[in-house]
Amino acid sequence: MITGSAENIFIVWAYAGIGIATLGLIGWVWLSARRVDARLKGLEAQGIRRRSAVPANGPSV
Repeated sequence: MITGSAENIFIVWAYAGIGIATLGLIGWVWLSARRVDARLKGLEAQGIRRRSAVPANGPSV
């Protein structure tokens, strides 16, 4: 069992660092998704559609 205060401080800072890094990655992915969404909306506003989107007259078989 760890009883020294230096080791406890290290463990606390290690968990804090991992928590901050995880939140940073979550924020990065969230911002990236917002940028992609905005870009897709801009392209759709210009009339450019995604190939995976179903056309207005239904799927072509």
